[in-house]
Amino acid sequence: MKKRFLTAAAAAICAVSLAACGSSSTGTTTADTTAAEAAEDTTAAEGGDSAAEETEAAEDETEASGGTLVMATNAEFPPYEYHDSSQVGPDGSDIVGIDAEIAGAIADQMGMDLVIEDIAFDSLIPELQSGKADFVAAGMTVTEDRLVNVDFSDTYATAVQSVIVTNDSDIASVDDLAGKKIGVQQGTTGDLYATDDFGDENVDRYPKGVDAVQALVQGKVDAVIIDNEPAKVFVGDNEGLKLLDTAYAEEEYAIAVKKGNTELLDQINAAIAELKDSGELESIVAKYITAE
Repeated sequence: MKKRFLTAAAAAICAVSLAACGSSSTGTTTADTTAAEAAEDTTAAEGGDSAAEETEAAEDETEASGGTLVMATNAEFPPYEYHDSSQVGPDGSDIVGIDAEIAGAIADQMGMDLVIEDIAFDSLIPELQSGKADFVAAGMTVTEDRLVNVDFSDTYATAVQSVIVTNDSDIASVDDLAGKKIGVQQGTTGDLYATDDFGDENVDRYPKGVDAVQALVQGKVDAVIIDNEPAKVFVGDNEGLKLLDTAYAEEEYAIAVKKGNTELLDQINAAIAELKDSGELESIVAKYITAE
């Protein structure tokens, strides 16, 4: 706005100079000419300032209703987020799933474009804290430890942690996991829970859930603890595996934003509420998770 004001003022000064040069031919006194020109000068400056303010206000309005939302996720967690080259995700990439579609719907309601970044799960919160991402949607569970570092939206899904074992395993319940080698995806709640319950020395961590499952297939671990929905996918894709009948833990998923970003958090919560009320949230989940 400052540059625009200076331009208007400069134009006004030039106008004064030109008028003064021609004043002697009209017979008007120099004092009268100067007063009139000063009034015109003030009007021109005020007009330029007003136009500049209107332009700036219009720009601010455009920024408020547009722009880009950056979502950080770990696209190795079907059906919540995963790569599928046969589909086009809400940001035009091949990242699809429940979280991706919910994020796309939230961005639409906010009048913004969505960009999804796929990074390691244990890098999601640091990415958010650094300001490189606006929010995290990654099948992330609300925990007391995470609440120290981020703020969470209202819950949009309830999930269950399950245990995968081989068909010939002697592990029949969660109680039988004591003393066993347990595979988990690093940084997930499966990792946190297993470490708390069975000790760090009994937990093997892998960058991806599929890597932990392959370790089970290869006999490197005795069981894998992971969210129930991806667990069902992994069991379906690998012969000789099964799920224990007993759930290991229940948890709630929410969207994480940078600590203190209440404006974005309120907008996300309003969008989630609208998705719930309209039935769109239920439709998104049903698209990826069919009732058994």
